[in-house]
Amino acid sequence: MLTEWKQEDELDFLNEVSSVPLQQGLRHLQKAFANFWAGQAKYPSFKKKRNGGSAAFTKSAFRWKDGELFLAKCSEALPIRWSRQLPQGADPSTVTVKLEPSGRWFVSLLVDVEIDKLPVSPNKVGLDLGVSSLVTLSTGEKVANPKTFKAKYKRLRNAQKALSRKLKGSNNRYKARLKVAKLHAEIADTRKDFLHKLTTQLVRDNQVIAVEDLAVKNMVQNRKLAQSISDASWGELVRQLTYKSEWYGRELVKIDRWFPSSKRCSCCGHIVEKMPLNVRDWGCPQCGTKHDRDLNAANNILAAGLAVSVCGATVRPEGSKSRKAGATKQKLRL
Repeated sequence: MLTEWKQEDELDFLNEVSSVPLQQGLRHLQKAFANFWAGQAKYPSFKKKRNGGSAAFTKSAFRWKDGELFLAKCSEALPIRWSRQLPQGADPSTVTVKLEPSGRWFVSLLVDVEIDKLPVSPNKVGLDLGVSSLVTLSTGEKVANPKTFKAKYKRLRNAQKALSRKLKGSNNRYKARLKVAKLHAEIADTRKDFLHKLTTQLVRDNQVIAVEDLAVKNMVQNRKLAQSISDASWGELVRQLTYKSEWYGRELVKIDRWFPSSKRCSCCGHIVEKMPLNVRDWGCPQCGTKHDRDLNAANNILAAGLAVSVCGATVRPEGSKSRKAGATKQKLRL
């Protein structure tokens, strides 16, 4: 069908580019439909051009020579400003060119590299994720939440108001849309840069890292906390910890989301019935120990993570994923 399309006058522009990214696009469409019929994704939808797009080039459609990249049907090398240099002797197998809504172009090169494992560290840490403090460590350290979205909220709101007043299809609307997209890109870049630095430091310093397996998708349904939770980007933080731990030979332990880390006394194991979000400090009625809510939760997460790592213990009965499934409460003896 692709060959027939190229012969049509209306689709003559398909001949201006290499056939490889066109074929790759059809393969991606095939995969999208396969995921849909398997019940793993929604029905594929058309994407708007202004929201960006990507083109994948395999080895037959690009040339890598002396640190310069030449794409098929491009006479000159791409003027790339490298964010990092490729490893010595690396041979890219795939090149992906991507356009963002903000108008920025990105080039990703897929190469095989050997990542050296870090020396074994005696340190172990539990992480409690929060909003006021992004991460509370079982060592007592608290990492402040930069709140990148809130810091630029006023600028973004004014830009979106200006965009809503522009005539659709006009050049002024295009420039206003670009301004909003650039602000969103600035927020995302700032947040991702902070998370990369934080997760890299955690992985370098600790051999075992214990975190809660939070259902962020369900938590953002709370309209009062949705913006703060999304701005904290807990899912991205755990994702980075997962692959970096695998890279550098660390162990990341995820404990059950229903484990009562905040309501459980880290000293005697007593569990209080209720713990509202506005309670940041509390005293155990059993042993009288005074607790900082977040630090106590981090200590409990570390203890539970070590039990899971060493003994293969489970915080909840096997197969119990939610309370609606009839899961019965079970204390973890630590």
